[in-house]
Amino acid sequence: MKTVDDLIAEGVQDRYVLLRADFNVPLDGYSITDDGRIRAALPTITKLVGAGAKLLVTAHLGRVKDPEPLGRDKRSSLAPVAGRLGQLLDQRVSLAEDVVGQSARDVAGALTAGRVAMLANVRCEPRETGSASERDALATELAELVPGGAFVSDGFGVVHREQASVFEIARKLPAYGGDLVARETEVLRRLTGDPARPYVVILGGSKVSDKLAVLTNLLPKVDTLLVGGAMCFTFLAAEGNDVGGSKLEAEQVDTCKDLLSRYSETLVLPVDVVVADAFAADANTRTVPVNEIPDGWMGLDVGPETVRLFGEKLADAATVFWNGPMGVFEMEPFAAGTTGVAEAVADSPAFSVIGGGDSASAIRAAGLDEERFGHISTGGGASLEFLEGKDLPGIAVLEEGS
Repeated sequence: MKTVDDLIAEGVQDRYVLLRADFNVPLDGYSITDDGRIRAALPTITKLVGAGAKLLVTAHLGRVKDPEPLGRDKRSSLAPVAGRLGQLLDQRVSLAEDVVGQSARDVAGALTAGRVAMLANVRCEPRETGSASERDALATELAELVPGGAFVSDGFGVVHREQASVFEIARKLPAYGGDLVARETEVLRRLTGDPARPYVVILGGSKVSDKLAVLTNLLPKVDTLLVGGAMCFTFLAAEGNDVGGSKLEAEQVDTCKDLLSRYSETLVLPVDVVVADAFAADANTRTVPVNEIPDGWMGLDVGPETVRLFGEKLADAATVFWNGPMGVFEMEPFAAGTTGVAEAVADSPAFSVIGGGDSASAIRAAGLDEERFGHISTGGGASLEFLEGKDLPGIAVLEEGS
């Protein structure tokens, strides 16, 4: 694909650039609790600003269930993002009140060289995820906001989506990959090509069904696959354990039995878990072996012996990929497993890739230096689909135009 460096070499002084970013940051009310995705876009943004581009950013925030009428639900507003981006750039970032309406045209028209403005949450525009013709129409209107301009795709977290601001727009304007998208693609191709061995994968999260495709694709290729999070209880049930009130996908038990029988030397399950009598931070808790979960109690984290076991498997790894927390790390009593595994990954000599989303947030919440990891991805879903062997539309469209 052509990169943002190629675009800058062609010249962007006083030229419009439409940038698709992933600013889907976690919020506490209207306060950003983790600005990692904003900071991840800074290398591309600062390059374009420094080269004198008139930079118009489009991004999404949250899951907008009812996008009409636009702007009335402050929970979908990008105002906190525009404010934080402005702080990081040391300039005011204007925010349009709509995506392609009069406010967007006014904000875009007022841009000058080296300045940045943002459109309203693109997910508040129904055509973003509509039919092919609707997406195409929205992409045409987005392109009209930046006459004579170019498109830079730097929202890796959405490149697995065939959406107007990701896919169709790349066919309306000269299209380039930003630094983040280029780096993410390079790293994931390293994992799917010929990774240094031993290659260890850690998968957590809620459901086996969410990770089944990546499990079946990776198990024949990796040396060790460590399973944590709520999904481990379906595997533990497949081994014949009573998992009490823990989250269980009964319809996946037979699938897990098959995987365990075929990959018994590769799959590693927890040996102890932290259980609670309620899903609450102030619940009664205890740590028990996986075959001694009390009736009615639910597993909400992996235990210290599991952290030690996983640490041993990581100690001599050469490549590590991690996606999904080991427990309900947002609640302090159930954060130790995720933090312990994160520290083990950081201590490992391996080239480590953190697969976005909750895993990245957990690392920051634990106060670990991000430099201790090889790469922290901004796109959990996109990373998993890449590792499943799927083509990502937002990457494919950039490469077809190169």
